[in-house]
Amino acid sequence: MDNNTYMSKAMKVGVLTGGGDAPGLNPAIKGLVYRGSEIGLKIVGLFDGWRSLLNPLPETQPLKRETVRRWDRDGGTNLGSSRTNPFKQLTETGELRDRSAEVLENIERLKLDAIVVCGGEDTLGVAARLAPLGVRVVGIPKTIDKDLAATDYTLGFDTALRNVSEVIERSRTPAGSHGWVQIVEVMGRHAGHLALWAGVAGQAHIILVPEHPFRYERVFELLRERLGKPGLRRGLAHEPRYAVVVVSEGARAEDGEMITLDDRHDAFGHMRLGGIGEVLSRRIASETPYESRAVMLGHPQRGGPPSPVDRIMGLLFGARAADAVAAGQFGKMVSSRGIAPACDLSLVDISEVLGRINTLDVERYYDTDRYHLKAIGM
Repeated sequence: MDNNTYMSKAMKVGVLTGGGDAPGLNPAIKGLVYRGSEIGLKIVGLFDGWRSLLNPLPETQPLKRETVRRWDRDGGTNLGSSRTNPFKQLTETGELRDRSAEVLENIERLKLDAIVVCGGEDTLGVAARLAPLGVRVVGIPKTIDKDLAATDYTLGFDTALRNVSEVIERSRTPAGSHGWVQIVEVMGRHAGHLALWAGVAGQAHIILVPEHPFRYERVFELLRERLGKPGLRRGLAHEPRYAVVVVSEGARAEDGEMITLDDRHDAFGHMRLGGIGEVLSRRIASETPYESRAVMLGHPQRGGPPSPVDRIMGLLFGARAADAVAAGQFGKMVSSRGIAPACDLSLVDISEVLGRINTLDVERYYDTDRYHLKAIGM
């Protein structure tokens, strides 16, 4: 699109990042600022997600090319983040209060013509609810879980995939040295994308995903098939000495429920999943002859600098969001079909993220008997 076809009025555009941090957010902000500077947009950084538009109104940060010049190398988000839901704010008395009117008032107070919202289903869900109230929003998809509807890619997934794959690969060293079953629990909530593809890349023997409940006895059978009789074998041996099992935090047994860290819920009603890896490890240790260890990777799996894919996709998403704002295409989210460099970007209605998640296609990818990727001989 030629620059002359954009809205002629200079626009002041806020940008915020909400929910869990993810590599690729800072490249997206850089892409927004760089492309925006070419087409007459004035970009302002809003700190800590939707909290930035609640009272008391915090400071904002003008974002210019020189400000964000090196941001594409940074992981996390330089604007900060929070899990803030303006429609459900907890008061000092423990009651829930709708403070979305403050968001509308502060947008007017800051004289923002539009807001670019970088986030997952919760942060973009707030944007989708604000759009009918007159807020001019454009969304950028972000989550290491890759569970957003209406897009093939979400920022942070590739970097998290790299991080988790490296940990799985490194876990094979102590597991092989000591001859135990190593359980690696990864994030993903109700979607198994990260567990499956990281498990394949890291050469895990078993991969357990939320979309298909597993049976403990089948896990034990697969371990016996790999490890044979218990006891360490020295020198050259026909059977491996160890096994690595990757389990998504949202995975559960057929006869069990999802495991949670505690009974608390966040501002969007989500439980804190986690602990299935330790449960599985204890069951292996008590019900098979094999020793087992569990590790929960937690937040470091989304840490560090963005991968080349997340840098490129971030820049592309940010630039496309700038174009959408300048063209007056609001109430939309930037969507990708494919992943860079073979991707096509488009705009979809931001309301498509409401009440839907993109889960793993079990029929296409997952061997429900072998608990692994289909048709690769594992």
